[in-house]
Amino acid sequence: MKFSSSEQVRWLLKVIQPERTLASLPGGASLDQGTHAKLLGLPEDIYASELGRMQKEASEAADELLADSAVASMIDRLPLQEGAKVVAFGDSLTSEPQSWAVILREMLSKRRGAEGISLTISAVAGETTTQGLVRVADVINYQPDWVLFLFGTNDARTQGAQPTKTLVHHEETARNIAELRQRVSSETAATCVWITPPAVNETLVTAHWGLARFGVRFRNQDLERVAKIVRVSDGPVIDAFSTLGSPPSSDLLMDDDLHFTLAGQKRMVLEVIRGWSKLN
Repeated sequence: MKFSSSEQVRWLLKVIQPERTLASLPGGASLDQGTHAKLLGLPEDIYASELGRMQKEASEAADELLADSAVASMIDRLPLQEGAKVVAFGDSLTSEPQSWAVILREMLSKRRGAEGISLTISAVAGETTTQGLVRVADVINYQPDWVLFLFGTNDARTQGAQPTKTLVHHEETARNIAELRQRVSSETAATCVWITPPAVNETLVTAHWGLARFGVRFRNQDLERVAKIVRVSDGPVIDAFSTLGSPPSSDLLMDDDLHFTLAGQKRMVLEVIRGWSKLN
């Protein structure tokens, strides 16, 4: 498949992410940038330049947000001790090169760099909470102080023109989230903060050139059901589903109407910082 526009190239880098999806395979972590580019069907120079541009824009987004004294003050108020270890756990909304977690890591480095705070991103595109039950072992071994979960979007996903079920039944999603909470709370000293998965523009998701070839579909009623499961669970919750709207404003979404633009990720990180800073 030939990708003719920069928007298509950007979508591949933000959504497919071979550097993360293959990292758990034997030898996956050693694959070089040229191999990642080939897997996406892109010339290596285009892959490298676009990835570099996206990373630069994420850093600039952090600067823009910190230029607002109210936002900088919220970063200062985040309940993080010197040397604190933070993990952001999730799927493509968290793993992409311009995600809220990437921007937050930049903000912490720029504003509180002398405190030795680290933010590790443990996220894989397309994963459900069932798959997260396996991967959470790496988080537990790391023994973090905080875990920020934005997870469950793909549980609500459906496949095909006339789907009869979501990838993960909502009752199983509830059990998985409870198990993730239980494992982190019992096997580490970390505090968990859960973020509800945001809504999508469900009609346009179905028509997107990249998602349609896989038969991907979403309904906001299914995403809201996951959000409700997160809301009623124990511990602090940041309700992105409610605050971002159903669906979110069009300027917050890429042309697949599922993943965030840079503006959308900036809005998401603001919601996270606002909610997290209130826990101090």
